[in-house]
Amino acid sequence: MKGQLPLWLRPQITYRKLLVKFMVRKIVFGLLWLGLIIYAFFLAPADQPNNLELIKNLITGQWQGINPLVIALFNLMGIWPIIYSALVLIDGRGQKIPAWPFASASFAVGAFAVLPYLAFREPNQQFVGEKDALLKLLDSRNTGIILALGTVTLVVYGLVQGNWSSFYQQWQNSRFIQVMSTDFCLLSILFPALLEDDMARRGWQNSLRFWSFALIPLFGPVLYLCVRPPLGSSGSQNSN
Repeated sequence: MKGQLPLWLRPQITYRKLLVKFMVRKIVFGLLWLGLIIYAFFLAPADQPNNLELIKNLITGQWQGINPLVIALFNLMGIWPIIYSALVLIDGRGQKIPAWPFASASFAVGAFAVLPYLAFREPNQQFVGEKDALLKLLDSRNTGIILALGTVTLVVYGLVQGNWSSFYQQWQNSRFIQVMSTDFCLLSILFPALLEDDMARRGWQNSLRFWSFALIPLFGPVLYLCVRPPLGSSGSQNSN
């Protein structure tokens, strides 16, 4: 038919489109990573003298006198790496680069570790091999339920007990608070980049389902971990 591409040429065009899309994703994640580093070290407010003391008290649970919003945010930043590990360590089975260094580093630096993984990884909708003890734990719906309960508790605690005006002042003047808040927002935005392939590995692709989990910050990802079907083994995919 006039105006249509020859059949032999169509697969080449499709491949090129996918390659361009793949490279664009890599560049975007790489630029986001670079932008985050520049912002954190050169554009965010200067370090406050009490930042190290605040971090030490948050880690050790000495929370007296600390704004509950800061406490909730800090602990939610401990939940995010578990959420990402539940996808990244499974996704890493089919990657050329090991996923565990990025997943481990995310517990300390959040999106600073997730972004380079997203830039280096390749699309992967298969799971090869058997689940080890760690993957079984991360793949369990019980893990998702525990994370959901912890998330709801922290969010309610922060919203009910927190002082928003004090938090805003801290956000304006503290590099630690501002970068941690930005990190939280980035982790919320980046989750869909791994979600599509994880759903495909489980034979659970559905556009409405995808966007339901992707568009709800924090609660969408923990809900996904609560309801996603168990992962198959040895390259198999679960049926709908």
